[in-house]
Amino acid sequence: MPSMIAVTTTELDERQREPLLHNPRSLSNEEEEEITNTPSTSSSNASPPPTQRLLSLDVFRGLTVALMILVDDAGGAFPCINHSPWFGVTLADFVMPFFLFVVGVSISLVFKKVSSKPMATKKVILRTIKLFLLGLLLQGGYFHGRHDLTYGVDVSKIRWMGVLQRISIGYLFAAMSEIWLVDSIMVDSPMAFVKKCYIQWMVAFLFCTFYMCLLYGLYVPDWEFEVPSTNLFGYEFGTKIVNCGVKGSLEPPCNAVGLIDRFFFGEHHLYQHPVYRRTKHCSVNSPDYGPLPPNSPGWCLAPFDPEGILSSLMAAITCFLGLQFGHILVHFKGHMQRLCLWSVCSFIILITGYVFELLGVPLCKPLYTLSYMCITAGASGLALTIIFYIVDVKHFRKPTMILQWMGMNALIIYALAACDLFPAAIQGFYWGSPENNLVDDTESLFQVMLHSKKWGTLVFVIMEILFWGLVAGFLHLKGIYVRL
Repeated sequence: MPSMIAVTTTELDERQREPLLHNPRSLSNEEEEEITNTPSTSSSNASPPPTQRLLSLDVFRGLTVALMILVDDAGGAFPCINHSPWFGVTLADFVMPFFLFVVGVSISLVFKKVSSKPMATKKVILRTIKLFLLGLLLQGGYFHGRHDLTYGVDVSKIRWMGVLQRISIGYLFAAMSEIWLVDSIMVDSPMAFVKKCYIQWMVAFLFCTFYMCLLYGLYVPDWEFEVPSTNLFGYEFGTKIVNCGVKGSLEPPCNAVGLIDRFFFGEHHLYQHPVYRRTKHCSVNSPDYGPLPPNSPGWCLAPFDPEGILSSLMAAITCFLGLQFGHILVHFKGHMQRLCLWSVCSFIILITGYVFELLGVPLCKPLYTLSYMCITAGASGLALTIIFYIVDVKHFRKPTMILQWMGMNALIIYALAACDLFPAAIQGFYWGSPENNLVDDTESLFQVMLHSKKWGTLVFVIMEILFWGLVAGFLHLKGIYVRL
């Protein structure tokens, strides 16, 4: 039997996080010589071997989930790892591209061979809908997170976009292109590889061009929004006017990304606590949240969705790039050949991003600018290359076991941990007052032990990540993998 190493051939993950699969079996050294997607059999009556996973992809996915928990829960104590207030890139700003990149790689493995394009299309559409609806449930406003023992959402103010919604859009575009736009020719040379995928590359180029034309070409007029009566910043509630009347602005109040979202969704359906409230214009504690500075602009209280329509279009390109890395994995069988091609491609993408930044396209995660897309996608490629070398080439797997477990059940960990469902549920059991609960008291204990609020929080978050790693390991031991 030809060799194979954990390559997932099951709807690997349309999201930052896809769980799934059957129980992986241990592989012999001989079988680990080469990664193939579907091993052949010498007899048509032979039963197919068990489905395997690409372990480095699980580790990468698990690392991304762990990073999300770290930056979400420790970002308040360490603003340097929290999302950049607007321009620039921090550790937190790599999480979403990592997820999208992994989705693209997974798609190339899932749809390596498509027996029925209509059936595959139906499957993709159904998964996209389920993923979008799950995102709507988790981030639409129904759950209120930690420190708020209530739930429910005003449907007239539900948030339509979010993390899983963006990933579903990237998954849809990338999967559809893999099903319908890839030539079925055999890849036996670099030129054949180009012929097989060039239509996908053209579509990705058109997406980038369309995005740049709208971002710099749309005229953004003056607009208004309602300041809520419950705001804590001393602003009088009522209607505020934001003066724009410009084209090509990438600043928070007057960009085309916000214009398109306000036009299609309306201000009440956007994210109400945008990251630019940590800019120096809107916070005296910038880059952290804080009181408004004197004479701060009114748009500091305006809504803005970091996972909007136009920015999600550019985010889908990260899936396309991950897809091409997956093609290299599928069509080039030598480990060193894959590593060299991945490294070269990653550095080319990184350099392209820096060139765009030098040309005046700033790094901005909320707008998902072209420079930001290139630099984070290039970093994703390098991260996958390093993890693949460690896990699947050198077989150093024990140190990454917890991340592998988290990657195999990433969806459930994302929902329970990153979306705060589990901590909020635990906080529902308290002593005397809601502040006296197991979650907050444990964090306070670490802060007291270390005589530092921020370092105590960091240790608490690290313990939280280890806890979820062990939970994922238990689920793996029991053969439980949650997927859509």
